[in-house]
Amino acid sequence: MWLNQTPQLLLASASPRRVELLEQIQIPTQQVIVPSPDGEDEPRQAGESVVSYVTRTTDDKLTRALDFIQNHSDLQQLPILTADTTVALEQTILGKPTDVEDAVRMLSLLSGRRHDVYTAVSLHYEQMTYRALSHTIVTFDTLKPTQINQYVASKEPFGKAGAYAIQGLSAQFIKKIEGSYSTVMGLPLFELSQLLRQAALIS
Repeated sequence: MWLNQTPQLLLASASPRRVELLEQIQIPTQQVIVPSPDGEDEPRQAGESVVSYVTRTTDDKLTRALDFIQNHSDLQQLPILTADTTVALEQTILGKPTDVEDAVRMLSLLSGRRHDVYTAVSLHYEQMTYRALSHTIVTFDTLKPTQINQYVASKEPFGKAGAYAIQGLSAQFIKKIEGSYSTVMGLPLFELSQLLRQAALIS
């Protein structure tokens, strides 16, 4: 339960799915859209592992969010949350598809295989930063080309890491999940709750 230490949590993310997940556990939330760097996905640094990438990009989002609220005095006392979700096939990161062909390519790679989904979370409150990382393994059924093409035609893959949304049409393709459903959606609720308790924001 929210302890009313602050009126609400500031979510520095444009994701409606993260808002839905926070509402699910009754966290009062204000969403703020922080300008992103150029490009849809942040570039991976040379030799950077998938885990290092997702944790770094989450912290980078937090840094930009903290800079952004310096010009908004009404937001500066609120706890601020950032998250990043990365889909990886072994050590290959599958970001958000750039076009139809890219979406088809990603879904073809995932077809009939297991892949990793990592979501990192950073929570900043009262000059302290709390971090968590959640890892889930997702197994796709073997997909026919017609299934892939129909799914891509639905437009759902666009704007989604790995070219799919587990809470949407792609649920019919997923044979098995080993780990956290909310991690794949984009915000691991168990790990987030632990961070909120560490910050004394929930009971």
